[in-house]
Amino acid sequence: MDTRTQIAVIGAGPSGLAAARSLQKLGLPFQGFETHTDVGGLWNVDNPRSTVYESAHLISSKSTTEFAEFPMRADVADYPSHKEMRQYFFDFAEHFGLRAHYHFGARVQKTVPVGEGASPLWRVEWTSADGQTHSAEFKGVVIANGTLSEPNMPKFEGHFDGELLHTAAYKSAEQFRGKRVLVVGAGNSGCDIAVDAVHAADSVDISVRRGYYFVPKYVFGKPADTVGGKINLPAWLKQKVDSTVLQWFTGDPVRFGFPKPDYKMYESHPVVNSLILHHLGHGDIHVKADIARFDGKTVHFKDGTAKNYDLVLCATGYRLHYPFIDKALLNWQGMAPQLYLNILSQRFDNLAVLGMIEASGIGWQGRYEQAELVARFFAAQASGSSKADAMRRTKAGPTPDLSGGYSYLKLERMAYYVHKDTYRKAVRAAAAALV
Repeated sequence: MDTRTQIAVIGAGPSGLAAARSLQKLGLPFQGFETHTDVGGLWNVDNPRSTVYESAHLISSKSTTEFAEFPMRADVADYPSHKEMRQYFFDFAEHFGLRAHYHFGARVQKTVPVGEGASPLWRVEWTSADGQTHSAEFKGVVIANGTLSEPNMPKFEGHFDGELLHTAAYKSAEQFRGKRVLVVGAGNSGCDIAVDAVHAADSVDISVRRGYYFVPKYVFGKPADTVGGKINLPAWLKQKVDSTVLQWFTGDPVRFGFPKPDYKMYESHPVVNSLILHHLGHGDIHVKADIARFDGKTVHFKDGTAKNYDLVLCATGYRLHYPFIDKALLNWQGMAPQLYLNILSQRFDNLAVLGMIEASGIGWQGRYEQAELVARFFAAQASGSSKADAMRRTKAGPTPDLSGGYSYLKLERMAYYVHKDTYRKAVRAAAAALV
């Protein structure tokens, strides 16, 4: 097939598969590119760029995470492991015949527009598994390579003589065996890994800069994200009610040494892990202040204390990473690209990004709805529909407020954060306008 009639889809993780399926449903020709040898993205532990570890599980329940048209099997756990998630994406790709549309072992090196105007062809250059370089021109591009592959490694004053790692390099608690361990950062991965370390390390501490809200995975015997939510409360009232209810279940984390949060609930991503509090309460883990500097194996903290460690693991998140396309083409401003609904380019009509969202409980279906919007927009353009013209005018204007009334922290990982319900409503409405 002439590639100039095809859409290039970069990535075969959850967002890439959602893109492939949505284009397939509308009969739009596409060609997928995946660096690894199979689908699944970071959930495929065999992928060298996978950042999952042995004990990794979803922090949202399967019913709020799965693709609506392809529910997870009844025998899959409430909170699936990375192994179950990999099989889920394998099954999804197999069921819809998506693998046949992909070049595997194909690392995209460069993506550039060819020609002028809002709908140029796009030249994609990639390296195949045998090291050969290839190039072809495509009708459009969907970038769906994920947001959790480029480690955000902080810089510290001084030098640490032990092991200094990022969570991207963590795979198993055996890496902690017999060591004095310091985990830096108490996000979801940091807390998960600190709990892992308890079973192998000689000692475990966790260094934090700010306070956190800890949400248990189960409430009244049910996955927490399936309880409540039927009544839409104003942001200020939901913050007040939910933070009060949360203390009934988890208590006050300040008593375990965490700083009191200097922000309201939902203004940063909550930590879905109550085991960290369990181990703090049993003295298995201790909270330390932010790091001031390293000196050999001694870590000096900003509260004036110091302690020796063998291994420091930085659970400091990831940076958005689209190395194969110039940032200017994505309208990159500050910490993230500025796109309509975090999806559609305002400059180009045939360039889109999927998966560049973070929200509590957004699930894979939230990404799938993004893909449906993109596919419908591309289809409307292909048919010459006036609805495509309307979408062009809409996406050229300001993006609607997607915060849901919450004032999110000004952090890099929050630069593309949205309120789940507000966001999904806006995306579904935009997609519906193209039918």
